[in-house]
Amino acid sequence: MVTELGATQAQIQRILQSKAFRTSEVHRNLLTYLAERSIAGTADSLKEYTVGLDVFSKPSSYDPRTESTVRMHVARLRQKLSEYYHTEGADDPIIVDLPKGGFKINFELRELRPEPVAAEPLEPIAPVRTFRRDAALVAALVLAIACAGYLGIRLWQIQKTNRPTAAWTPELQQLWEPLVSSSRPLIVCLSMPSSDATEAGTSTGAYYLGQFLGLHKPNVLVTRSDQLAAPEIAMGNVVFLGPVAGNRQAQAMSADRPFVLEAGGIRNLNPRPGEPEFFADRPPKDYQDTEDSYALISRVPGLYGNGEVLYLSGNRISSITGEVQAFTDAMFARTLVSKMKKPDGSLPRYYQVVLKVRSMDDMPIDISYVLHRELTAPPSH
Repeated sequence: MVTELGATQAQIQRILQSKAFRTSEVHRNLLTYLAERSIAGTADSLKEYTVGLDVFSKPSSYDPRTESTVRMHVARLRQKLSEYYHTEGADDPIIVDLPKGGFKINFELRELRPEPVAAEPLEPIAPVRTFRRDAALVAALVLAIACAGYLGIRLWQIQKTNRPTAAWTPELQQLWEPLVSSSRPLIVCLSMPSSDATEAGTSTGAYYLGQFLGLHKPNVLVTRSDQLAAPEIAMGNVVFLGPVAGNRQAQAMSADRPFVLEAGGIRNLNPRPGEPEFFADRPPKDYQDTEDSYALISRVPGLYGNGEVLYLSGNRISSITGEVQAFTDAMFARTLVSKMKKPDGSLPRYYQVVLKVRSMDDMPIDISYVLHRELTAPPSH
């Protein structure tokens, strides 16, 4: 525990005024409340019921066993603190942490790592070059976002010592082959924002996608949808992140598919018995409510039948973020592959998948498979 009270309080105020917390009044209030109780030494005695009454103005009849409001917001607060220290707070002197299983906040001084001093310039060995190249991919993604007016200008400050070491499971390999193993260049194309939601969603999705690809694919090219030309699409494999508006080639390749992203949800053009014609996004009613949105993943042949194209699209921040997380997470990849396997055990080469993303404060808290369709490759492919 940091002993200097002034430094601790200053750190809390720094977090409350950050971009990660500025638009979330409920989590600002929750962090302030838990920090005050932790500094006072009374957080160990806090109960879920007490937090519900004090922070969320629940009635005395509130029953935590049947209502999960407090648990969901505490889990989200824990996520937001992690996001903050991976972006804006990467260099902050004090780390504010909320361990699982309680309501007590810990305050720890960040360990300072001295910079190594070399006697003379040395040629870096191969592993260092590889590490820097991978880290450069994340920086490149962030730079492209900044150039397009996206959010998250300081995502390049991710602590390299805390980078995820995602396992390259057989299921992830099935989903990403041959996008990451082909000799064709891989192009990550960030859509131009059509709204604040798609702008922030593409920014956050690019952050997660950069972390994943930086571990599994060298020399990834990054561009914007309004700057990607037909020859580049034809020569490489492409991952489109966000809606395809603003690029005619991308719109043409995504046309005439069973599922179409529309404003407010996903249109099912040929519903089967029991299927809805439209999967409608459900925005939250208030800041304490959850949000349901739908994400559309499309794997299609590239331009003129050359290469592979993967679309990760949605209308909401959470839908874009959720589908990127789902397509790069080993556990969800296992579920997704099991749902999409054909009778012979193989995975369709081309397909569309609809996912449902439940979120709170734009952060996915549950991602579920809805349905998929296998697509037939054109005869020329």
